[in-house]
Amino acid sequence: MLKLKGKTAVVTGASSGIGVAIAKQLANEGADVVLAARRKDKLEQVVKEINSLGKGKALAVSTDVSQQNNVDTMVDYAVEAFGKIDIYVNNAGLVGDGIVRNENVKAWEQMIDVNIKGVLYGTHAVLPGMIERSSGHIINISSVSGQEVTKSTTVYSATKFAVRAISMGLEKELARTGVRVTNISPGMVETERNSERLPNDRKPLQTDDIAKAVIYALTQPDYVNVNEITVRPV
Repeated sequence: MLKLKGKTAVVTGASSGIGVAIAKQLANEGADVVLAARRKDKLEQVVKEINSLGKGKALAVSTDVSQQNNVDTMVDYAVEAFGKIDIYVNNAGLVGDGIVRNENVKAWEQMIDVNIKGVLYGTHAVLPGMIERSSGHIINISSVSGQEVTKSTTVYSATKFAVRAISMGLEKELARTGVRVTNISPGMVETERNSERLPNDRKPLQTDDIAKAVIYALTQPDYVNVNEITVRPV
């Protein structure tokens, strides 16, 4: 039985890594999926793979989540294509130079624009429809760096702390509206983005591990809101 049949989901940052895994898992459970990211060629490849499975349908929309008009256009396109958005996964994120004394202001601004503003823009765009239907689910992909800070992650951790704060605030804002919010904080995950930073002494998480956490949160009964999930390698 397909647990998400009839649902429409949007996944940002869906051209690689965790975003691809989430999009595929959603489609595997029967959801129609809109994949949003800047790299259209990568998106189209994933869309082709998903559509070949014959379960949920997929389409790609080139999107820069740091630009509100881009996000609004993508959401409008998704609604036009599938009628509504039931699930919105704020997965797009950047890891840059997070050391304040390095004065790499451009890297700070990019992380803030994508990791914080991108989450706010996407959430703001889909909430009116969700609230009107008294149904919907916002999934925010944060990080264990939003719970713990190292000497090299000051700014990055600040953005992921912000994602957790946004999630916690939304839970309160949306109480009794029927819209659920889940914050997922992964530990070290094996992706193309961080392959050089993986530890040698233990197996990192796989992207599917995070996708399965997303499915778990989404498939609970309507009266259950899984607010927070932290996933770490052993």
